[in-house]
Amino acid sequence: MFNLRSSFKPTGDQPQAIDKLVAGVNSGLKNQVLLGVTGSGKTFTVANIIKRLNMPSIIISHNKTLAGQLYQEMRDFFPENAVSYFVSYYDYYQPEAYIPQSDTYIEKEAQINELIDKLRLQSTANILTRKDVIVVASVSCIYNIGSPKEYGNFVLQLALRQKFDINTVSYQLVQLQYDRSEFEFKRGTFRIRGSYFDVYPAYEDFAFRIYFEDSSVAKIEKIEPLTGKVISVETRIIVYPAKHFLADPDIINSAIANIRQDLHVEHDMLKRQNKAVEADRLVRRVNYDLEMIKEVGYVNGIENYSRYFDGRAPGDPPYSLLNYFKEAYGDDFLVFIDESHMTVPQIKGMFNGDYSRKKILTDFGFRLRAAFDNRPLKFEEFYKIPSKIIYVSATPDRWEMERSTVVEQLIRPTGIVDPDIIVRPSKNEVADLVSEIEKRVVKGEKILVTTLTKRIAEDLSEFLKEKKIRAEYLHSDIKTLERSNVLDNLRKNQFDVLIGINLLREGLDLPEVSLVAILDADKEGFLRSKTALIQTMGRAARNVAGEVIIYADKITKSIKEATEEIERRRRYQQLYNMKHHIKPKTINKPIREKIVESDEISKYVEKKGLKVGYKYLEEINVESMTPYDKTKIIKKLEREMREQAHSLNFELAIRIRDKIKDLKN
Repeated sequence: MFNLRSSFKPTGDQPQAIDKLVAGVNSGLKNQVLLGVTGSGKTFTVANIIKRLNMPSIIISHNKTLAGQLYQEMRDFFPENAVSYFVSYYDYYQPEAYIPQSDTYIEKEAQINELIDKLRLQSTANILTRKDVIVVASVSCIYNIGSPKEYGNFVLQLALRQKFDINTVSYQLVQLQYDRSEFEFKRGTFRIRGSYFDVYPAYEDFAFRIYFEDSSVAKIEKIEPLTGKVISVETRIIVYPAKHFLADPDIINSAIANIRQDLHVEHDMLKRQNKAVEADRLVRRVNYDLEMIKEVGYVNGIENYSRYFDGRAPGDPPYSLLNYFKEAYGDDFLVFIDESHMTVPQIKGMFNGDYSRKKILTDFGFRLRAAFDNRPLKFEEFYKIPSKIIYVSATPDRWEMERSTVVEQLIRPTGIVDPDIIVRPSKNEVADLVSEIEKRVVKGEKILVTTLTKRIAEDLSEFLKEKKIRAEYLHSDIKTLERSNVLDNLRKNQFDVLIGINLLREGLDLPEVSLVAILDADKEGFLRSKTALIQTMGRAARNVAGEVIIYADKITKSIKEATEEIERRRRYQQLYNMKHHIKPKTINKPIREKIVESDEISKYVEKKGLKVGYKYLEEINVESMTPYDKTKIIKKLEREMREQAHSLNFELAIRIRDKIKDLKN
């Protein structure tokens, strides 16, 4: 069912890891850990497991950007299968909120990315219609998206020679939240043209053209939306809804009755609490929403009433993407949790943040208490759904380790061993560090230094510059896009030493780095935990000359456990290299282009000589623009924002979005 395309085969200890994990799934194990070191090819192992087991799969990542990278890799591995991408579909999202201290109500404001919305809808449509499905998702997949049963029931099915009435079909499409648009034909719309009509599914890149004659379907074509060119001729089609949240007309009346009943109860409760203003506000807001639902079947914020339409009792878990898998495949699907040491805690914490915001809204009459049930899954609810979970990480946390069978993947195909670990006293650490830096600068190698505070990072950077050492610092005050540029500049030899705090742990792939220095390593805490230390040490594991110097006056439990683990992995790779006569080679990774250069973005009013490139976004003077100029630049920026999001350059899309917001305000 899954056709894995790759020019290389499993090597090193990938084959044994694949065999053990496949056997574990087949024997009924719920929890397994793939403990794979950086550079060992964990993603390729995951792809081979999916191929061997022939099971639909969901891969959950802790952030959108990493999910995008995984999606691209999986799409390359499985070009013939249904690889989908399910992340938050907002380019901009401001959740509904209320600040009692200043009596400020913040209305929900969102800008939906149409491409990502299409990919989300494509994910659910694929799950309900195919078995060869791989969905790469961020943790947003545990949020409420409505019942899969209701979504599956809301379909338009058409076949050749089927009885046909254009008014009935139009009504059905409107119920599926498609808009009739005779001029702008885009995803989620339909249009009627004499003896045929076109419908553009919200989740596809093609449209359908349906010809009708003598009250029946005469012909069905799959067409290119822009040109109308026929791609293929179909005998039967199914059109799924344009939105995940839908209200079944058959249950609208009963749902509205239940909402009004709860409104009456909560109105009286607020009155008894001497909250007359809040009680009246609740009545006005809910009545408006009900009128909209009754008239058009949808209202902005309908998800806050989802419990009534889904038939859930108060407190019942919401329907998430995992429920779609459960509905379609039963227990025959796999869940991979990527970077589980980060993703599992994130899933655990998402419910509490959502609850605290909703509680203020309900206390002050902005929402019914049913809004609490439009929420992310609690962790225990999430954990109950899948029967097969594989946690993937170089440093899995205690939670997953205690519950799982652990399969290790410690061999790097390049033969590079983990770095030597050297422990030195903190006294005179800066002088010693300068000496070590100078040794490596002569060889053209690069150095990473981790500190505990921003202030130390900045001061050390200035000190090294005074010593004629090219150094830069990197911490959370540096804007996201600028961080990427700083890392690129290190690789391009524009400086030699990069000093940072927590940003030097995950996600840095810098083969030129031969030394990682950890200052104040004996200060126990999050930044100096076993997991953090192992991740930081791993930044020196891309270079054959890699070393780690730990500056500490005492050997803490975290230092002891981290160094023992690195040494164990180091010996394992060395034995493998000796047995197979492998000579380690430093990874040769091409330097990617910057996320955006100043000329990459469309120009703004060229006669003025201004550009809208990343470097020049801050130079756009809002105050000096005419309304016409503002309108023009907003349109250009919105187009560019969509293009960057389409290319998965989310950081740049965010920067452009913020500039658009400034212009609109």
